[in-house]
Amino acid sequence: MAGRGFTVKKRWDNPVEHAMPAEARVPAEVRLGAVAVRPATVLAPMAGVTDTVFRRFIRHASLFSHAELGVNADLASHISESRSGAPDSMGDSQSSVGETQIDASITNAQSGCGLIMTEFTSADGLSRMRETKRRRYLTFYEDEHPIAAQLFGSNPETLADAARIVEETGFDTVDLNLGCPAKRVVGSNGGSGLLRDLPRIGEIFHAIRKAVTIPFTVKFRMGWNESQIVCVELARMAEAEGLNGLALHARTREQGYSGQAQWNWIAAVKEAVRLPVIGNGDVRTPEDAAAMVAETGCDAVMIGRAAPANPWIFRQIAQYTATGRYEKPTTEDRYQMIRAYFEMLMAEAEATKDLPRDARMGDPVGKMKQFATWFTHGVPGGAKLRSAIYHARYGADVLSEVERFFVARMEAGESAEPEIDAESEDAARAFADAALVCD
Repeated sequence: MAGRGFTVKKRWDNPVEHAMPAEARVPAEVRLGAVAVRPATVLAPMAGVTDTVFRRFIRHASLFSHAELGVNADLASHISESRSGAPDSMGDSQSSVGETQIDASITNAQSGCGLIMTEFTSADGLSRMRETKRRRYLTFYEDEHPIAAQLFGSNPETLADAARIVEETGFDTVDLNLGCPAKRVVGSNGGSGLLRDLPRIGEIFHAIRKAVTIPFTVKFRMGWNESQIVCVELARMAEAEGLNGLALHARTREQGYSGQAQWNWIAAVKEAVRLPVIGNGDVRTPEDAAAMVAETGCDAVMIGRAAPANPWIFRQIAQYTATGRYEKPTTEDRYQMIRAYFEMLMAEAEATKDLPRDARMGDPVGKMKQFATWFTHGVPGGAKLRSAIYHARYGADVLSEVERFFVARMEAGESAEPEIDAESEDAARAFADAALVCD
């Protein structure tokens, strides 16, 4: 636990290796009310991670599959071109967005990600902040549909007001965060702090459900600790109040992100309610996703920290479900992916630079440094690239370091995705997380 609260580790504690189950597959679709999620995979909401750039990046990640789609290095720049303007209103994009080759060709089925979710947003802050600042937290582009906005807070009326804002903005669903273990969130009785107050949760469910017509879901943990497991009771409350779906991160608040996710509680929740149940926790590979469905009977799978480390994870799950195999990225694929993401960050910063300060994206170089450790995890010599990126001052310098690193490896004939080497693994274990993250 860091000083500010729990942080998401980029590694897993003694991860269980799963084989592909003989029968179970990740479902092709799950319905949350009137919203069809195809395929039944969800990008978890992560603070400091799932902003509009990363969400669209995940949506387009299948285009970094060199072997299947014949992508060349120039194609990655189309993503940043499609970011040439900021939304002219919340939820609406300028005419340039949606007209590029990527925007015309990408589908949820191609990316393998059926639903994407925003960073968790304070309902108190949302109800008080100026509209320009709301743009920063609630901006999305048309190619992000279906998209859910996640809220946290403890006041039923305030959360209901925030949910109305979410619906008016054009989001497809609204989600309530009852899982974040961070001290600053729990200290205000938000996130997983509410797991100690089921009556208040019932009031919140009722207030939000009454306030909006779009599908309403909740993401929660098993309970505060092992002696206070409330997930089954909470799931039944949600069903009674008319919610449209549940996502269970199968850990307690006390666990944070350590130890093993206890999938048996996902199975218990699934057995207790008729609502769609989304399983979350320790899904690192397509085999893990299929095993979770086989062991729990869940209707969909949610992926958090595996996505920044492997943006192809959703595509791989879709491939594995369809064919029993999946492609691993090559060195060139990874190069294109990293470069494209950094270009998207720079394009977003440029597109929003003239907006009020609250609505700007912020420093893209800082974001690049934050993500460098995710994207280079498992790449031999990746610690050297991370060090070079951390010392860079400008975006162009970061891109130059990325190109220098990967071109040298491609010229050396590293065409296949390499195994994790000791240097890279030690660096990843020792690296301190750049931001407080909840998934």
